Order: sequence, then structure tokens, then C-alpha cells
Amino acid sequence: MISQSPVRAALLLVGLLLGFVLAGCNATPDKRVLQYLNTDGFGNRYSGNAEEENWVAIGDAIGLDDPYQDELQIARTEVDIDGTVILPELGAVVVAGLTRTQIEALLMEKYSPYYDLLDIKVRIFTQGKNYFIFGEVENPGLKEFPGDLTLFEAVMAATPKTDSGNLGRVRLIRADPRDPFIQYFDLSDLFTRGDSTFNVHVHERDIIYVPPTMLAEFGYFLDSLLFPVKFVLTSLSSAIFSYTALQYGTGNRNNNNGGIF
Repeated sequence: MISQSPVRAALLLVGLLLGFVLAGCNATPDKRVLQYLNTDGFGNRYSGNAEEENWVAIGDAIGLDDPYQDELQIARTEVDIDGTVILPELGAVVVAGLTRTQIEALLMEKYSPYYDLLDIKVRIFTQGKNYFIFGEVENPGLKEFPGDLTLFEAVMAATPKTDSGNLGRVRLIRADPRDPFIQYFDLSDLFTRGDSTFNVHVHERDIIYVPPTMLAEFGYFLDSLLFPVKFVLTSLSSAIFSYTALQYGTGNRNNNNGGIF
């Protein structure tokens, strides 16, 4: 008859190991990690919707107009990395993340103790608002967001690859830690049927991905599969070429020496 104690010990050990594994899976990040995790939107400190009302991002600039105060006629001042601009009398003022209306209200309040007549108007020079496009395009990467941009226009501006770009499965991603949005759109309908249903509006910080066609994806798979073989053959051919060149050079030197002496 098999002793019960070894069996019990084994079961206890398995239970403990399983408990540790589950505890590791369910473990929440410590306070230090939580401090750096993105819990809101794309992860930037400042966000907004420039097409509803333009707002100030890092990299933008603002200008001020006031018909009553000459010193408040400011053609352009850059938004610093800390989100501030330097203004007369006030010094550094935080404007990043604020809309045009909010900045006007803020400056009217701050300047009211200095001037009796004020009518401050703000202009925003946009440079810090972008979107991204990757995949089977000739010009991937970070793109300046111009506003009123459709998905078709964004993809065409990046020049999709005619042999490998799959316009029937273009992916639009709006990143968020709580409610991310990922949707596939068939832009080929614009070419085949003139149907613009899937030609949606691109927002700032959107990520667009143009996937490869099935044939191109299979080709990439074969390329990655054969990469070690190609690497070895390339290295071997380079070594043979170098050796041949060395031997040829040595032979020439010997012949030249033989001719001299």
C-alpha cells in the first residue's frame, strides 16, 4: 500500500506552486510603478480637440492683439517645455492645454489690475499636434496634423505601396488605457464603387496602420524564414570574395617583385 505522506507532500507542493503563480498573475504594480503608468488618454500631459476649439500644445506658439494696449501687441511667443509663455508684466504664464477662449479669459483676469481698458485676442500657431502612420507606405512616421483630414487623405499623403499595401484593411487606432478604439476600414471602396462611407475623419494623435496584402505577408514570412540561410550565404560569399581578392593582390605583388629582381 502506498504511503499517504509523500502523496500529501507532493499535493501540498503543487498547491503552493500554483498559489505563487496565481499570486504573480494577479499582482498589482507597486506605488512606484503606478506613478509612471499612463492612466489617461494618449499619455501626454495636455490634450484637447483642436477642431472643436484650438488648444495649446507643447511646441505651439501664441500671439496677442489688444487695440488699447501697445505693449500687449505680441506677434508670436513660443510655448516652453513647461507649458508656459513669457508675457509683459506677468512673466511666465501656463497656457498649455488651454483653448483660445480660456487663454483670453485668463489674460483678461491677470491683466485687469494693470490696465483699465482691455480687449485681448489670442492667436494660436499650431505646430505641436500630430498623427502617425505606419505599415505599407513609402513615408511612414510622425505627421503634422493639419485639421479637417480624412483617412483617405492621410493614407494617400504617405504614398501606399502599390504592390503590398492592403487598402481594404486599413487600421485606425485611438489609444487609451481604459477605452482604446481600433477599427478596420475598407478604403478600396473609394476606388471600386466611389463609396466614401469608410472615409472617416482623422483626429490628432490617431495611429493609422496600412497592413500588407496576404501575398506580401507570405513573402515577408518566407523572407524571415530564409534570413538565417541568406545571412550565412552572404557572409560566406563575402569571405570568399575577400580571400580571392587577397590572394590576387598577393600574386600581383609577387609577380611585380619577380619582374624587378
